[in-house]
Amino acid sequence: MKSTLYLFIILLTLIALPTKAFQDSIGTKKVYILEIKDNIDPRMNRKVKLALEDAQEKMADYILIHMDTYGGAVNDADDIRTMLLESKTPTMVFIDKDAASAGALISIACDSIYMAPGASIGAATVVMGAGGDAAPDKYQSYMRSMMRSTAEANGRDPKIAEAMVDEKLEIEGITAAGSVITFSVSEAIQNGFCEAKVETIEDIIERQGIDEYETIYYEVNTVEQIIAFFLNPAVSGFLILIIIGGIYFEIQTPGVGFPIAAAIVAVILYFIPYYLTGLADNWEIIVFFLGLVLLALELFVIPGFGVAGVLGIAGILTGLTLGMIPNDFFDFTFVASAELFVALVTVVFASLIAVAGIFALAPKVNQWKAFSKIALADTQNKQDGYTSYWYSQELLNKEGVTHTRLMPSGKILIDDEVYDAHSRGEFIDKGEKIKIISTEGTSLKVKRIG
Repeated sequence: MKSTLYLFIILLTLIALPTKAFQDSIGTKKVYILEIKDNIDPRMNRKVKLALEDAQEKMADYILIHMDTYGGAVNDADDIRTMLLESKTPTMVFIDKDAASAGALISIACDSIYMAPGASIGAATVVMGAGGDAAPDKYQSYMRSMMRSTAEANGRDPKIAEAMVDEKLEIEGITAAGSVITFSVSEAIQNGFCEAKVETIEDIIERQGIDEYETIYYEVNTVEQIIAFFLNPAVSGFLILIIIGGIYFEIQTPGVGFPIAAAIVAVILYFIPYYLTGLADNWEIIVFFLGLVLLALELFVIPGFGVAGVLGIAGILTGLTLGMIPNDFFDFTFVASAELFVALVTVVFASLIAVAGIFALAPKVNQWKAFSKIALADTQNKQDGYTSYWYSQELLNKEGVTHTRLMPSGKILIDDEVYDAHSRGEFIDKGEKIKIISTEGTSLKVKRIG
């Protein structure tokens, strides 16, 4: 009998232990905190997406957005509000100071809205990138529709939400025609667009009735830190230097491989971070590579330097510039003038430095010890014992014309005979007059005359 009683007590203990552990685990809630304190753009879009995925992986019980933004791009705000509406985890927003424009849309997409003293929400009229004039009506209509549907989804007055965009709407007792709605804390509470005025995030958690909790802040992982590093305009400018310099020195020393390899790596490091953050689109990368193709055709196929070469350079610079900014196929409506200015200055300034560096370093490149390991920089004279074929001395000082373009190697025509030749480094177009200045080596050395 006693043994049966002991066995029963042991079984109850074994059952009670995991049950208590389970109860303890469900008693501690996980509150995931994400800060939105910058412009709403592709980078913020990616940040929110990664944060929501991280919150799901960590089995967060609540998602709390710490908000302070004047807004940004409508399409990115739409993506973010859609993600919040579709979230199965309850969402809250703490408006620390401002939730204007796209920030208001994102806030209304959350299940609960809390505001700090002095904070405001509203003024969701879509404006141009320069921050002044209102955008065309098609954008306003799109924003009005999103504000209405988002407010309806979370049980808020859709008419008020729409009036945050449309200054023509008049709501009795709330707003008169001619101005969009921007609520203070008390006004937002009165009209159902704020649950309460709070001082801190801890106040929000307490109001939610959460006694035991742990806060988890979104942290940028190593990959995102690397991406952010390469998004720095200074780093982008340095990569542009390598791209332009690598292409030039590969043309000057074909077959070496190192310059073009450096250029390819620089192109990858330049475009991938912008592509992952949604700034660089497929067509912008295509424009860049199309520019490279046109430039190659100009240098190696088409005689002279004309339309193809100009279009090639324009394509390269255009691809590099537009890849840095969130334009919609040359539509700069929502691109801030400061962002466009930074992109233009970065690309133009880096290109000018690259060109200046090329002119300064090109004559000295053969003197570098590192370069001599991958390229033949010394002259192999016949008096030193080299037995390479050389042409008859009778050809020395003879004049002729270029049979193909010299870049700097090619073919020339002397007395109706075609010979291999090379210039002293400069490019000489087809049909130009030249003079042979050396017959040593496997090709004649020439210079332009006339």
